[in-house]
Amino acid sequence: MRVAFAGTPEFASAALQRIVQAGFAVPLVLTQPDRPAGRGMQLQASAVKQCALAHGIPVAQPRSLRMDGKYPEEARAAQAALLAARPDVLVVAAYGLLLPQWVLDLPRLGCLNIHASLLPRWRGAAPIHRAIEAGDAATGVTIMQMDAGLDTGAMCLVQSLPIAPDDTSASLHDKLADLGADMIVQALAQVQTAPLPQTPQPAEGITYAHKIAKDEAWLDWTHGAAALERKIRAFTPFPGGAAQLGSDTLKIWQAQAQAQSHDAAPGQVLAADADGVLVACGSGHDSSVLRLTQLQRAGGKRLPAADFLRGFALPVGSVLHRPQ
Repeated sequence: MRVAFAGTPEFASAALQRIVQAGFAVPLVLTQPDRPAGRGMQLQASAVKQCALAHGIPVAQPRSLRMDGKYPEEARAAQAALLAARPDVLVVAAYGLLLPQWVLDLPRLGCLNIHASLLPRWRGAAPIHRAIEAGDAATGVTIMQMDAGLDTGAMCLVQSLPIAPDDTSASLHDKLADLGADMIVQALAQVQTAPLPQTPQPAEGITYAHKIAKDEAWLDWTHGAAALERKIRAFTPFPGGAAQLGSDTLKIWQAQAQAQSHDAAPGQVLAADADGVLVACGSGHDSSVLRLTQLQRAGGKRLPAADFLRGFALPVGSVLHRPQ
């Protein structure tokens, strides 16, 4: 069976690597164009492109697949490459481009998507982050038969995975990438002999995982400590939690929620020592405390609280806040 692949980040490269290792023929890989990255802003190939080139697989990098879009010549070149590849199926994982109908119709077995959530919960761009932020007890991977909607296709395989109390988006990403890679190989092996199950998504329970915006990093101290602790884990490694103290911006990378009442203003520093920085959250009956245990100053390194406080004063009574 000939398996074309479309994907971009590390989540997708784990699946491509496993598909190749399983012995499937991969005649073509689609991935996003190289992007500037790093301090020198040099063009850098995506994780999927690097994996494809390591295995000698041809790569196409159109900026669009729409014939009526901004880059029709690139879409036509991608269409010619896909037609020449003659895929039986197209596997899609975090590709980053919407697939027009001509792509969905091209492989005889259609397009299978590896989606990192238990659909229909967390359709969209950031399902891993949003599941942690919302406090979900579990997430998982859905192998979906793609249609023209946004993550609306029929479910073929579904497997759940618990979210650990200390999971960040980085750690949960790696677990789900491994699970998705295993599941897509299972799906490809199965579809060679029999059609995959096609279970329509329920109409109830639909939520959307909107793309993470940089300004979401600012912590709102009027919220409870448990919600802020989840947000910090959800936004690690990007964009992290952030707070302002005077003219300084602090990044907060690790924290622990504590059910401790107080009558201080939200964001007020209650204590700062080697065990962490205690910050007042919420107010009244909903008050709680967040212990910040790993922090970073602009231009500095991530440091445990004890090391951070040696070089940066966080006086008791000072107030962390969001920019006005």
